[in-house]
Parts: sequence; C-alpha cells; structure tokens
Amino acid sequence: MRHLEELRDRIARLAAGGPRPLGIEGITVFSTGHVTEPLGTVTTPMFALVAQGAKRSVLNDRVFDYRAGQYLVVTVDLPLTSQITRATPSEPFLGFGLPLRPAIIAQLLLEAGPSVVRSRRPSDEGPGIATSDADDRLLDAVVRLLRLLDEPPDIPILAPGVRREIHWRLLNGSQADLVRQIGLADSRMTLVARAIGWIRARYDEVIRIDDLAGEVGVSVSSLNRHFRAVTAMSPLQYQKQLRLQRARLQLIAAPHDVAAIGYAVGYDSPSQFSREYRRMFGVPPGQDAARLQNAAIVRE
Repeated sequence: MRHLEELRDRIARLAAGGPRPLGIEGITVFSTGHVTEPLGTVTTPMFALVAQGAKRSVLNDRVFDYRAGQYLVVTVDLPLTSQITRATPSEPFLGFGLPLRPAIIAQLLLEAGPSVVRSRRPSDEGPGIATSDADDRLLDAVVRLLRLLDEPPDIPILAPGVRREIHWRLLNGSQADLVRQIGLADSRMTLVARAIGWIRARYDEVIRIDDLAGEVGVSVSSLNRHFRAVTAMSPLQYQKQLRLQRARLQLIAAPHDVAAIGYAVGYDSPSQFSREYRRMFGVPPGQDAARLQNAAIVRE
C-alpha cells in the first residue's frame, strides 16, 4: 500500500513527543517499542488503524487481531481488553485513532440516499466490533488528515472535510453495514448504545433488567437478544466487566486497597470481588496489581 510508508513516518514523528494534543480534535497517535500487558478499558465508537506492528483486542471470549494496514472499528461503548502483540525498539508499534461520530454518519446517509451504501450482512448478526484491511483510499485520507498538522491555519477549514471523508470511506468499506448503524436512530446499535449508557451511569449499583428494558422501550427478551448480539455478553455480564476493569485500573495505582476498591466498584463482599477478579484476570487483585506495576518499572 503506497500510503502506508508515509503514514508510518508521520505517526512515528508525532508520537515521539509522547501523548499530547495534536491540533485536530479527537485524533490520537500511539507508538511503543515493546509488547504490552493486556489492559481493559471501555472503548467508545472508534476507528483504530495500525501502521506498523500488531494489536489484539478481546471482547468477552472473542479475539480480534489486526496488524499493519488493517483497522478496527468499534460502534458502541465496549469493555475491551487490548494489548500490543508485535513491537520492538527497531520496529515499534504505530497506531492512529479517530472517534466515529454518529452525526456525521447520519448526515452522509441522508445525503447519499438508501441505495448508495448497501447492506453487506444481516443487521442482527455480529457484535459491534470488527477488523478489516484498509484500502488505499482510506489510507490516503488518514495521511492527508495528518499532513494538515504541518499547516495549522488549514486545520479549521480542511480537517472537517477530511474527517467526513474517512467516515464516508468506512461507510463504503467492508464494514459498511456495521458503521451505518451508528447513524440510524432505530438501529439495534442505537438501542444497545442507550442501554449501555444507562448501565455505565449505574455500574456500581444493583440493576434490574426490567428497569433497563423499560428505559430503552423494548421487552426484556428483545433487549437481551440485541445486547448479546452487539456486545457478546448479557447486560449483567457487561456491568461485571465494567466493575472489574475499573477496579483493575484503580489497583495499579493503589495495590494495597483491594477491599476498598472492591466496595467502590459495587461489590458488597471482598471475597466475591477477589473471586470474580481472579476468574476474569487469572490471578487475585493484589497479585495482579503488583505484577503490572513491576512490568511498568522494568520497561521504564
């Protein structure tokens, strides 16, 4: 792919100074010279492109591997466990990220009409995440967006159009149907996104599925069916993953406060918290936090 080399060079140069605002709202670049530990976070709707190296994202029991010249799309807030799987000091991992905006997708669909972006799979099949190869047109648009950083006066005038073009390329790529659902008010993705927002606001509380179904205006059976199709888990499993991922991030900073952190994320029993934490991450919370801290110290 003729644009991939320039993309690598630009990301490497931009990421050399560490994390910082880049001048175009929302875009991120990332570089690391080593394989990383699996870490969980809630990933919002996003287009993530690998320019060099490889990455793995895991949703419950589903694994998504993507490498140089490939991208990941996430269309609802999903609790993913991700890690860099290929990176060396001489060939570091290089990645680019751009938030997906429902308003842009909805406007593009309105302007294009229903016959332009064809459905490529049934709308009730598959989760709200997928990987694909990036074609030259998509790579070209990403490169042109990054080039604008060399000409700051051009950014407010030209960046919105290039951002819009990237959305359009995704709408006409191999994940067209998945991306399209972000912009449709009555899609299953929008329904599940509302349910996810409700759960995230109450992740540390006891929730009732009847209340959640009533909030989004569907039956319990319909909610469970759509939610599981999009997230690969039930609403209660989603809440549990939120709790445990948030607890893991807090434990890295405070590894000796296991019981307090368990209570903070919604567990009434320290033993239940430790049991479920070990089931998800393979080791007890205190031991896991110490291991992650040690790994960070070694790499520094």
